[in-house]
Amino acid sequence: MPAKRKTSSKPEWQKETVRERIRILFRQAETEFRLHPERSHRYVGMAMKLCMRYNVKMPEGLTRRFCRSCRSYLVPGENSRVRTSPTQKAVIVTCLECGKASRHPYRKEKGNK
Repeated sequence: MPAKRKTSSKPEWQKETVRERIRILFRQAETEFRLHPERSHRYVGMAMKLCMRYNVKMPEGLTRRFCRSCRSYLVPGENSRVRTSPTQKAVIVTCLECGKASRHPYRKEKGNK
């Protein structure tokens, strides 16, 4: 009979602390981007390492703010291009640092009947 896996190796209070630290790192990345973009990219890398070390998902809303390929902090108009594609029904975000394009699908809202 195979051994059972633990559902969670870290306590919940520790995971919540990590989520708060990740939010703080993204706030710092946002404020530092204008003067030191390389520093903001480093903050994103640190947040990703925290997610992997503590087995925590990236908080909602922060997943689209960095490039998954080169881990750079994305600011529309500065180092990323944001376009909508009606044929693909998606928002296409292109990282201008590495050229990777990520697609985020959308659906039209249904009208009231």
